Amino acid sequence: MSQFRVDPAELNRHLVSVYKSTRKKEMYLYVDKKQGLVQVPDSLQGMFGKPQLVIDILLSPNRKLARVSAEEVLRNIAENGYFLQMPPTPDAL
Repeated sequence: MSQFRVDPAELNRHLVSVYKSTRKKEMYLYVDKKQGLVQVPDSLQGMFGKPQLVIDILLSPNRKLARVSAEEVLRNIAENGYFLQMPPTPDAL
């Protein structure tokens, strides 16, 4: 029997594309790489502007992100097809 252990959270990894907004500073959209932006509502895409790809990352629930939990990002992508990260509020800076 192998003594190699795998963290169950690591089994829930997903390849995610992160886009930044061209209209709002520090606003980002996270989407499943395979699905792309197809599930992002037209109204949100209009407000967001032309998305600029920042990075494709392999995201697991326990991965550390700067302003939001990876678990929340993955849950929103599973439920809605995307996660919108809003700019920080002035008092959060």
